[in-house]
Amino acid sequence: MANSQKVLQKAKNLKDKLAAFEDIATTQEDTLLMIEMAEEENDVSLTDEVAKIVEELTANIEKMRLETLLSGKYDSSNAILTFHAGAGGTEAQDWCEMLIRMYQMWAQKNGFTAEIMDSLPGDEAGIKSCTMEISGLNAYGYLKAEKGVHRLVRISPFNSQGKRMTSFSSVEVMPELDDNTDVDIRPEDVKMDVFRASGAGGQHINKTSSAVRLTHVPTGIVASCQTQRSQLQNRDYAMKMLKAKLVEIAEQQQKEKISEIQGVQTENGWGNQIRSYVFQPYTMVKDLRTGFEMGNIQAVMDGELNGFINAYLSAANLGTLKK
Repeated sequence: MANSQKVLQKAKNLKDKLAAFEDIATTQEDTLLMIEMAEEENDVSLTDEVAKIVEELTANIEKMRLETLLSGKYDSSNAILTFHAGAGGTEAQDWCEMLIRMYQMWAQKNGFTAEIMDSLPGDEAGIKSCTMEISGLNAYGYLKAEKGVHRLVRISPFNSQGKRMTSFSSVEVMPELDDNTDVDIRPEDVKMDVFRASGAGGQHINKTSSAVRLTHVPTGIVASCQTQRSQLQNRDYAMKMLKAKLVEIAEQQQKEKISEIQGVQTENGWGNQIRSYVFQPYTMVKDLRTGFEMGNIQAVMDGELNGFINAYLSAANLGTLKK
């Protein structure tokens, strides 16, 4: 049953791509005809309309071009994002919550669905850690560009002296694996703890120990979920996240082996900043891997991330990403 659903979904995706291409081709032909008629009749009243159509057409062509770059094994999958506040207490935890909202806004604006699976609130404000699932075609393909450490520079609202502070939060991005993905997890290697969920959800979520935390003993990897109605559902979601993390580790180890053979030194860790968000003394968001930047920081925090994602995908395809 799962295989047949996968085939049907793949067929639908291909059909949608073909329909999008045909729509672009038709729009291009109609636009060229409109321009030709305007030139023949010397009608300048169509200028603004044609300019708007061309702008939309260019954006759609660019979107389709980028989709052709999403050819990775898991690019079409849903994405699992895990956020961790860095050192800095409340300031870093507030930054972590701001990032969570940013990706929720991005999902909403781009036709994806975002759902919080697990969240640990800060001591005074903000979020210490959070796991979010973003669902939709190519969610992982786009959001893999966001994996890394995000740096914030601003005058902290939590600092009575009004000093400029620097904070960090990390974002992990993993694909959601389907049930057919072969991941060797021995039952005896998984420790399960249950606890009462702390999030919103009414009487049920607070009165029963439905939240689940899974620990993979050999690696120490932890995955938890507390947003579903039953312990079984929370366990299933937590197991999906655990599988995704183990697959990511296996693939990263393989990449490191390849890099070692090639003599390339890669640095993974907390210092691996991918992007800086500066609120004061000027406003600027700059991606350190591609050089892409935006001065409208509020738009970025409201989910306008496509410029950064597009720049990453293009640079990754050309092999020009900065280390």
